[in-house]
Amino acid sequence: MKKILFVCMGNICRSPMAEAIFRDALKQAQIADNYQVDSAATSRWEVGNPPHHGTQEILSRYQISTKGMHARQVTAEDFYSADYIIGMDQENVRELRAIAPEGTKNKIYLYLDRVPGYTGKSIPDPWYTGDFAETFHLIQKGLNEWLTFFEND
Repeated sequence: MKKILFVCMGNICRSPMAEAIFRDALKQAQIADNYQVDSAATSRWEVGNPPHHGTQEILSRYQISTKGMHARQVTAEDFYSADYIIGMDQENVRELRAIAPEGTKNKIYLYLDRVPGYTGKSIPDPWYTGDFAETFHLIQKGLNEWLTFFEND
């Protein structure tokens, strides 16, 4: 089983959106049993809170559930147990690399690096921009590239 962890600053906007989108896509492709998908935050600010209402709203438009999801902070154990740790922006990746235990930094990726023409770019935080549709679109843009990578890795 491959374990995927999406990470953003608060774990209420981008990373839970990615988690929900990927869980839904894996279920539709009938390969969900091959994966464990989770999300976490680099900060403690929102620990215990459900996804932001903007995240819930955009996902509900596409019948994608956030049921049972609550923010949590990334742990040392995550670095050992996850196969892929995917930061939503450059700052998330920097913070993850700064706290990653020895021998685990090779698991850390930037989400948009898999999308042709988007290498090195960050997914803007809708907490600040208010544009949850843009976040959804950018996550969807990378969906097939990541699924192909996971299946072939």
